[in-house]
Amino acid sequence: MDSPAKIFAFVAQTDMSWARNRRTRVRTLAEQDSRQFIFNDASSGRVHFETEGYAIFRNVLDADLIGEARRHVDWLLEKNPGTRPEQLHHTLMTDDPFWVRLISDDRLLEVAAQFLGPNLALFASHYICKRPYDGQAVLWHQDGSYWPLEPMEVVTLWLALDDTDPENGCMRVLPRTQQMRLLTEAELIEQKDDKNVLGSGIDPAQIDESQAVDVRLRAGDVSVHHPNVIHGSTANTSARWRRGLTIRYIPAATRILSETPFPSAFMLRGQAVAGVNVYQRWPGYVEGKHMPFRDWREWNQQCERKNEEYGAFLVKQ
Repeated sequence: MDSPAKIFAFVAQTDMSWARNRRTRVRTLAEQDSRQFIFNDASSGRVHFETEGYAIFRNVLDADLIGEARRHVDWLLEKNPGTRPEQLHHTLMTDDPFWVRLISDDRLLEVAAQFLGPNLALFASHYICKRPYDGQAVLWHQDGSYWPLEPMEVVTLWLALDDTDPENGCMRVLPRTQQMRLLTEAELIEQKDDKNVLGSGIDPAQIDESQAVDVRLRAGDVSVHHPNVIHGSTANTSARWRRGLTIRYIPAATRILSETPFPSAFMLRGQAVAGVNVYQRWPGYVEGKHMPFRDWREWNQQCERKNEEYGAFLVKQ
């Protein structure tokens, strides 16, 4: 197996013309409005994703729902004292109606379907929220290095709950690195401290940060990225929050390699595939137990329909 150094050298040697062209393009983009990254039509988004490893969709969710999501972060932190806001993981969402309501919003599913097709499930979701002044960095990594999926057919939607930029620690990507193989966890460098979210990452000596692109988003925007693309983010040194929700969608044919039903596995849309995954039941809202949200009555009716529709594929009550 090639070492990471050899892989990065191969990319550098075989794609130098692209790198030179992209350096010029990045300087040009820095002088222009970031709106030119809008890819709300399916074909443009897919082309950019396939060539660069990521795409951006503007104004996907409305301000009211984004406001509820920010309130949800506050509610989760109150319910989980001592947990850093970057560490609100998928294990908290099994019985969280608002969280499942948010990730199953039709507008998000329409974006995911452009890349995965009509039969959609959730693998995991994770709030990564950086407080003002001390928000943790995310080391350079490939998502797929950490995930028990077979095959590795998955996309991440990164939903911005705040405007994000380099000052408050927006995501940064190394375009076209989705063409590389996934590094194994054994090839990553451990960094166990309180300054980063993951505790490991790619050896920074193998990263050419001059090639990185800042993914600037406005609240309600969504970026989509490939499981192989190298990305990360810096610490939040600003006076502003940087709250975001990662949502990992899979096609129903992708298997989650887990001996027990995965806590954040939900069948969301289309046809489930027999013998692949066991999914969690859609959780209904219970007053006094869950965070209230504006459309909880309609949500509870939807939960009943979905649990009936996918009953054969759900954990037993």
